[in-house]
Amino acid sequence: MTQTPHGGAAEPFGTRLHRAMSERGAFCVGIDPHAALLAEWGLTDDVAGLERFALTVVEAVAPLCSVVKPQSAFYERFGSRGVAVLERVVEESRAAGALVLLDVKRGDIGSTSQAYADAYLDPSSPLACDAITASPYLGFGSLDPMVETAQRHGAGVFVLALTSNKEGPEVQHARTDDGAGPAGERVADRVLSHLRRLNAGAEPLGSFGAVVGATIGDAGADLDFGGPVLAPGFGAQGGTVADLARIFGPRVRHVLASSSREVLRLGPDPVAMADAVRRTHEELAALVRPLR
Repeated sequence: MTQTPHGGAAEPFGTRLHRAMSERGAFCVGIDPHAALLAEWGLTDDVAGLERFALTVVEAVAPLCSVVKPQSAFYERFGSRGVAVLERVVEESRAAGALVLLDVKRGDIGSTSQAYADAYLDPSSPLACDAITASPYLGFGSLDPMVETAQRHGAGVFVLALTSNKEGPEVQHARTDDGAGPAGERVADRVLSHLRRLNAGAEPLGSFGAVVGATIGDAGADLDFGGPVLAPGFGAQGGTVADLARIFGPRVRHVLASSSREVLRLGPDPVAMADAVRRTHEELAALVRPLR
C-alpha cells in the first residue's frame, strides 16, 4: 500500500483512486483468464497458458488503466501455482502504475472475515491489493474486519449492492422489516446507507464503494453515497456509455466502468488490447467532461 513520505498512515484508497481516475481515466479492465479465452488465444488450459495470458494482458493494459481487476477464481482453479501467477499479476500491475482491485467477493463472519482481510488488504501479505470486492449478505456488520483493515492500511472495499445478474433482485430488492432503518427499505438501499456512513466526510472520494451493474435498468436508489462505483457489465456484456449516463447521472464521474472480454478477446495482440483501452478511455472521458 502507498505510504506517506514520512512513514505515517497510508494514503486512503479513495484519494488514490480519485487521482488515478483523473490521470488515467475511468476504465477498469478485468484480467479474467476464462478457459474459452485461453483457447481463443491458442493457449493450453494449464498454468503455462494462464501465465502467458495473464502477463500479456498486464503488459498491454496496466500501464494505461487506472484500475485492473483480476478475478481470483480463474487463478485459484489451478491451485497454488495459479495463485502464484495471481501474485505476479498483482505485483506487475502495480509496478506499471495501476491500482489492483481483486475480485474475490468474500463474505464471512468473525475470524474468517478477518483472515480474508489479512490475505488481501494487509500489505504484509503476498496477495495484498489496493481493494477487494465483498458480499454483505451475511449482514453488513460481518464486513467490519475488512472495513477496519482497509481503514488501517489505506485500502478499499467494493460491496455488492445492485448487480446485473438475473438472480440478484431476489435478495437485493427484498424489503427489510427489522426496525433498523426505514420501513420497507430495499436491502440494496440499506447497503448503500451503510456505505454512506463509512464515507461520511471523506474528500475527494471515500474508500468504500458499491458494485452496481451497468445493465441494471433503473437503479431506483440514491447512488450519492460518497464513494466510488464499480460498474461491471460494460462493453461485451451490453452496458453502454448511454447506460452509464442514464443510471448514474452526475455521479458518473465517480464510476469505474469495468469490462474484460471487450478487451481480452483482442489478444494475444497487445497493441490491439492497448488501443481498445485508449478508445474506451476517450469515450468515457467525453461522458464525464461536461461534469467537471
